[in-house]
Amino acid sequence: MAADAEFLIDRRRLRRKLTLWRVLGIGAAIIAVGALGYRARVGDGRFFPATEKQIARISIGGFIAGSESTKKLIERVGKSDAVEGVVISISSPGGTTTGSEELYRNLRALAAKKPMVAFVDGTAASGAYITAIAADHIVARETALVGSIGVLFQYPDVSGLLDKVGVKVESVKSSPLKAEPSGFSPTSPEARAALSSIVLDTYGWFKGLVAERRGMNESQLSAVADGRVFSGRQSLPLKLVDELGGERQAVAWLENEKKVSPNLPVKDWKPKAEGGFKLWSALGVGADLLGLDGLATRLRAVEDEAAGVAHGGLLAVWRPAP
Repeated sequence: MAADAEFLIDRRRLRRKLTLWRVLGIGAAIIAVGALGYRARVGDGRFFPATEKQIARISIGGFIAGSESTKKLIERVGKSDAVEGVVISISSPGGTTTGSEELYRNLRALAAKKPMVAFVDGTAASGAYITAIAADHIVARETALVGSIGVLFQYPDVSGLLDKVGVKVESVKSSPLKAEPSGFSPTSPEARAALSSIVLDTYGWFKGLVAERRGMNESQLSAVADGRVFSGRQSLPLKLVDELGGERQAVAWLENEKKVSPNLPVKDWKPKAEGGFKLWSALGVGADLLGLDGLATRLRAVEDEAAGVAHGGLLAVWRPAP
């Protein structure tokens, strides 16, 4: 009987040890997965803040809608002692005017701390061109698309469809221009004039920003501010960009003109994940872990555009007609 009791006690001790090791193993797995996700999203891809001297690459892609995580990323880059210069790599058709303005102001604050150059890797149109002119020097590929200086306000008019299906939307308003345009009725001349006033005022702000940052006179501005996009080759004599080339040329400008140390590595800095579960961001993290950077950027762009549409407002975006 004593031997049986000792055997049972030993078995219980063994079970406790196994349970402890299982809990520790699960905890270690959770920490490892979290560390991998953090590594994929934190600035230069390291587990700890960067100490190696480097040039930071901040990529702006997809729809620009304003992002707290991007703002915090820019602030982190500005505070890093390891970062000697910054390349803003742009491939975006633009976005909301408010999102573009916020990004511009955050980048100008960064430019006051770190030498910064913009590199148009594909498209810098509308709000994305506002992003580009935040830098003191713009390098574009010869076949890049640049410009589309203009402002857009779009809304659907489904009144004809409602008439066909026999639906009428009633409203009681404090004044005729309240909640206009509604989409449920044709836009009145007064409402159209009010909207046009807002669009033209914002367009004037956009043009003034371009004239100031690019040193253009009235005739030079008129030649590029009619909403068109231009190739990189066309953009150079029009003063929309400063140089043609790739990222190597952008880095060379930092080295030659801003005295950034030569031959520094260029490291990607990425936003940290924002609080709460977001499907497209989660998928983007998964793509990052698999090394699919292009897919990760596109997945996050879907979420950004959805956020921009939800916020509404004016757009500074280039969308070719289908």
